[in-house]
Amino acid sequence: MLTIFFDGIAYGMLLFVLAVGLAVTLGLMNFINLAHGAFAMLGGYTTVLLMQRMGAPFLLCLPCAFFASAVLGAALERTLYRPLYNRPHLDQVLFSIGLAFMSVASADYLMGSGQQNIQLPTWLKGRTELGEDPWTLGMGHYRLFIILICAVLTLVLQLTLSKTRFGSQLRASVDDPVVASGLGINVNKVFLLTFAVGSGLAGLGGALGAEVLPIDPNFPLKYMIYFLIVVSVGGTSSITGPLLAALLLGVADVAGKYYVPKLGGFIVYSLMIAILLWRPQGLFARSSK
Repeated sequence: MLTIFFDGIAYGMLLFVLAVGLAVTLGLMNFINLAHGAFAMLGGYTTVLLMQRMGAPFLLCLPCAFFASAVLGAALERTLYRPLYNRPHLDQVLFSIGLAFMSVASADYLMGSGQQNIQLPTWLKGRTELGEDPWTLGMGHYRLFIILICAVLTLVLQLTLSKTRFGSQLRASVDDPVVASGLGINVNKVFLLTFAVGSGLAGLGGALGAEVLPIDPNFPLKYMIYFLIVVSVGGTSSITGPLLAALLLGVADVAGKYYVPKLGGFIVYSLMIAILLWRPQGLFARSSK
């Protein structure tokens, strides 16, 4: 049981890193980007190519995946996304879902339709067990590594948004772009950096979890619903909400697939529906009364 809980925590932390960029763009920038999974897929493919064809070490591939996805995110924000900021949400949904399907077709053409796997370094393949049955805790080193990296990223992101000048500029730019510009804030630059970092985090998540979530051309569509569950259940008013929602989703998904494999997905979606019926604004969002 403890091992299942540990694996669920690792899975949930990974989902949070993958989805936090969407939570930021949706919650702070009020932009719906359903092509968010394409940046995660790019990070995964970047890692696969660097490791398989260039023999690059796994740790070096992680920042490379972040950078590749961040650069693509910045380029698309500057050229395609920016004109849609003030458009209705339906336009944003249709546009971004179109990009998601285009990314699927492009990945299938360039990389083939099969799943891509990576060979983890030896020090990440081990497993440590603590305790005795029935309370044995089996900690895979790879999943422990995921938890540690994601925990550090979560702390850095929370401090950046709440304690730094950039976080204040971002909130001001979202609340009133005209006033923010009058105060000397470069609103376009703030949005560009925010979108790039969000895309880079998705790419980092795709690279970090390439062994847990195998990379294939359907990745943006396969995991889109998981990203949306994290954002909708957790709410978008803070980073804490999506984090706790991702942990809840991760534990529920792993436990459901272990104890009742045929009903694993049903349990997750039933939990999501029940939560949203109870709190439509999300578990950890402030109620608008």
